[in-house]
Amino acid sequence: MSPLLEVRNLVKLYPRVTAVDGVSFNVNEGACFGLLGPNGAGKTTTIEIMEGILPPSAGEVLYRGEPLGRRFRAEAGILFQKTALQDFLTVRQTLNLFRGLYPQGYEIDELLELCALQKLAERDNRKLSGGQQQRLLLAVALVNDPAILFLDEPTTGFDPQARRNFWRLIESVKARRRTIILTTHYMEEAQHLCDEIAIMDRGRIIAQGAPRELVAGHFADVLIELPRADFTAAARALPLRVIEGAERVEIATDDIDQTLKTLMSVHVPLRNLRIRPPNLEDLFLELTGKELRP
Repeated sequence: MSPLLEVRNLVKLYPRVTAVDGVSFNVNEGACFGLLGPNGAGKTTTIEIMEGILPPSAGEVLYRGEPLGRRFRAEAGILFQKTALQDFLTVRQTLNLFRGLYPQGYEIDELLELCALQKLAERDNRKLSGGQQQRLLLAVALVNDPAILFLDEPTTGFDPQARRNFWRLIESVKARRRTIILTTHYMEEAQHLCDEIAIMDRGRIIAQGAPRELVAGHFADVLIELPRADFTAAARALPLRVIEGAERVEIATDDIDQTLKTLMSVHVPLRNLRIRPPNLEDLFLELTGKELRP
């Protein structure tokens, strides 16, 4: 099966920096593909080229085997980080406005139901909460029933419950076999929604694959987690595989008993120790050396 979207040897040059440096990957139809990276990694530039907003310096993006063009614009939906909506319109009027830009797409009532906006249909845009407005912006991105949907950090600023509610909406879109390109600062979000991820740093892809497979391929069985204050200078001299965060230190190991004995041999306090399986955030930190923050 041919991929829906192909990114080939993408390069974006600016006078003093190479923002994207030879990036290539494919996205299959019906998949959710996550593009992750710390600030300045080049992921936003890559996404904007994929969306047809920025021209590349070299390389190409193909949609259904063809350069981005009229068909891509008709079949793509984009949820930007920031979008300004027309004042003094209701939710229903806003969706009618955008629906009129396309020859085909969802019926408005169907779209209101899909994005859980039925009870808000006659409410003024200005009177929506942050989560409600984001649901409306998702509905706007879906108005043409797109084959491919770009979500650029869609849940930034959400509380945990609102974020999970939004995930359910995205899962309902995935269930309709729509292809999704997601950027996010939340590793739990990427692990929950994405079938495949690519991690970028310094303009290049440094890891790519299914989240669970990537984590399993880079880590031993478990992580031992300690506060930084408890990880003494003597402990730092030990031959351990250590991942350092802003507040905590993590030790990857496949032999918990031996690692604990080693820590106790240099009098590391263990009262605040925690043992857990590794996750996508641990992988990101190990590969980039940076914590991902919105």
